[in-house]
Amino acid sequence: MSDCIRALGEGEGMSEWQQVKISDVCDITRGGSPRPIHDYLGSEGTPWVKIADATASGSRYIDSTKECIRKEGESKSRVVYPGDFILSNSATPGLPRFMKIRACIHDGWMLLREFKGANDLFMYYLLLVEREALLVQGNGSIFTNLKTEILKNHVVNLPPLPEQEAIAAVLSSLDDKIDLLHRQNQTLEAMAATLFRKWFVEEAQEDWEVVALEDVTSRITDGAHASPSTVEVGLPMASVKDMYQWGINTASCRQISQEDFDELVRTDCRPLKNDILIAKDGSYLKHVFVAEDDMDVVILSSIAILRPNEKYHPLLLATFLKLDSTGEGLANIVTGAVIPRIVLKDFRKYKLLLPPKHQQDQAIETIQPIYEKCWENDRQIRTLKKLRDTLLPKLMSGEVRVA
Repeated sequence: MSDCIRALGEGEGMSEWQQVKISDVCDITRGGSPRPIHDYLGSEGTPWVKIADATASGSRYIDSTKECIRKEGESKSRVVYPGDFILSNSATPGLPRFMKIRACIHDGWMLLREFKGANDLFMYYLLLVEREALLVQGNGSIFTNLKTEILKNHVVNLPPLPEQEAIAAVLSSLDDKIDLLHRQNQTLEAMAATLFRKWFVEEAQEDWEVVALEDVTSRITDGAHASPSTVEVGLPMASVKDMYQWGINTASCRQISQEDFDELVRTDCRPLKNDILIAKDGSYLKHVFVAEDDMDVVILSSIAILRPNEKYHPLLLATFLKLDSTGEGLANIVTGAVIPRIVLKDFRKYKLLLPPKHQQDQAIETIQPIYEKCWENDRQIRTLKKLRDTLLPKLMSGEVRVA
């Protein structure tokens, strides 16, 4: 890829770039919502695109939704089709996505169509760069709202169409590789869950011991309950919002001083190799992962740490915790109407079957390589994302050009 991009001097080669309003290069309309919306939603009908459907993954595509709108509500909304380009204007505004399915969008979305002199994929990446500048112009006391007129009148720099297409090709090739690795991990994780259910649920024996989580762990705790002050340059402290499927996104973590970091390490708020980290507050169990190595981060109380003992292999115990049936079983020990959270004293008493050690050893011969491949893929994903995020503003500003 380095063979096809090069850095230029300031202003070099940009004489053909033009300043245009976004409305000059595409038609912009707004989605629609029947009222009251809850009378029209259900499990069947046309897919109904909500912001949560766009934030569920890092993909630029929406290929499924959790809810549907009934046929009679479709005429009061706006129908979108595969290939359509939409942009959120509320809740999490300025989020661009492409549709992969026929669906309906509500008035929290804008639809961009009929591109003229602009490549839609290039515009996707351009709007990612312009998002902060757009949000500054938004309004709303609680949530920022991005009005249609703001988007229409927003001025951007556009290179000639062939260069737009070349830039989009470079960036999308990185995203395509990232998406492929994500899909591989989803497949591998599903495979691990299927094998676990077969060996340790469907084929479980009556003489297996029933134990509590505290019996198969040396420690079940959460992170710091007191939050140290933020510093501009420091060390990362993570909350549940910084978790993802395979680790902690340290780039989004708050930074704390070395002194505060060392104190939290002293009080055992630093995850160690083979610890199981779980999302304790909010969407509990949304993320469950095993620390591949000691982690250079400390955690807050919205994340729980399970430190398995010799009785249950960490990867197998984590696989058990990820099962849908485990989440359903834990519903009885969750408290909080607005922000649900796992109660640790009850969590420690949660009952599970303990597979015999020799059967765990046999299973781990298959399960461990699956997780190791997922970790390898995750490292590649992080490397590719870093490259993409470095190139993105430079390509969009003309600092780096595609040969």
